[in-house]
Amino acid sequence: MKTITVTSPLLPDLEEFNSVLKKIWADKWITNNGSFHKQLEKELAAYLKVPYISLFTNGTLPLITALQALRITGEVITTPYSFVATTHSLWWNGIKPVFVDIDPKTGNLDPEKIEAAITPKTTAIMPVHVYGKPCDTKHIQEIADKYGLKVIYDAAHAFGVEINGESILNAGDMSTLSFHATKVYNTIEGGAMVMHDEQTKKRIDYLKNFGFAGETTVVAPGINSKMDEIRSAYGLLNLKNVDAAIEARHQVAIKYREALRNIEGITFFDDMPGVKHNYSYFPIFVDEEKYGMTRDELYFKMKEHDVLGRRYFYPLISEFSTYRGLESAKPELLPNAHKMADTVICLPMHHALTESDIERVLKQIIK
Repeated sequence: MKTITVTSPLLPDLEEFNSVLKKIWADKWITNNGSFHKQLEKELAAYLKVPYISLFTNGTLPLITALQALRITGEVITTPYSFVATTHSLWWNGIKPVFVDIDPKTGNLDPEKIEAAITPKTTAIMPVHVYGKPCDTKHIQEIADKYGLKVIYDAAHAFGVEINGESILNAGDMSTLSFHATKVYNTIEGGAMVMHDEQTKKRIDYLKNFGFAGETTVVAPGINSKMDEIRSAYGLLNLKNVDAAIEARHQVAIKYREALRNIEGITFFDDMPGVKHNYSYFPIFVDEEKYGMTRDELYFKMKEHDVLGRRYFYPLISEFSTYRGLESAKPELLPNAHKMADTVICLPMHHALTESDIERVLKQIIK
């Protein structure tokens, strides 16, 4: 019996990719802002409805670079309920993360808890659009404006997500994306940063290329985080397929919801009104008392039957050795985040799931 994986990469047509590779081989320009790189930036900006975008070689480097570009220091308020890269990017910049609890209705940073965590050392807020569900960007911006703070959104899960036709990537001072193989849209490894103006775009492009502003001019202590031509070309081909892949994911979500709606002890998120979702994940939450089984018991039962879910995000970032000594990492300050981390399983969710795959997943959950 085949293993049903939690995700599966969206791959371009191999013949199409081969023909593009032949062009790259003929041109002998394989990195350093070549024609495919320029074209992908242009097409992604149009697709995502953003003014400016800068490509990176993965999704963590744009976070690190955004903090550098905005000269963030001291303390940054963030969420414990995310992938570790969010907080690691702060640590790498010598910034202290301050964890704030989440809103159980969305899994996102709770704006109501932010103000209490602000100190004279706070310089920014770094929220995450968890599972691609938009944060309360309006409320977060009001707090940032009140205290003169920058806002950097980790939008790794939020490719193509919109509210009332407006891209959520335009919120805050900057947003960052991941194009890792596991994401809705991928360039194998890759990422991007979204910014609001040409001057910032220019500065970011310098920073991701060692700080070079010309052949002999270095204007900042930059890093090398450029995307190459091969992955740019791969990304251009995948961009043609991503809408169909998102719709396929949508259909999987519909089937999961229909089947699980009345299963006692199993809950999940519904679509948010006015939001164009990307169906990047399908988390369910297991109530041990009502369901009669713990989250881990269900997770391992699924695994025994070759159905691979993922306890995403468990454990919390605040539980890892690097961060658990922080004052803000105390479990009693983060009850909602702990409850979500202890009850979540992300079900298999990708464009290539078949009807029989979906039935096999549901068979493990529905008793």
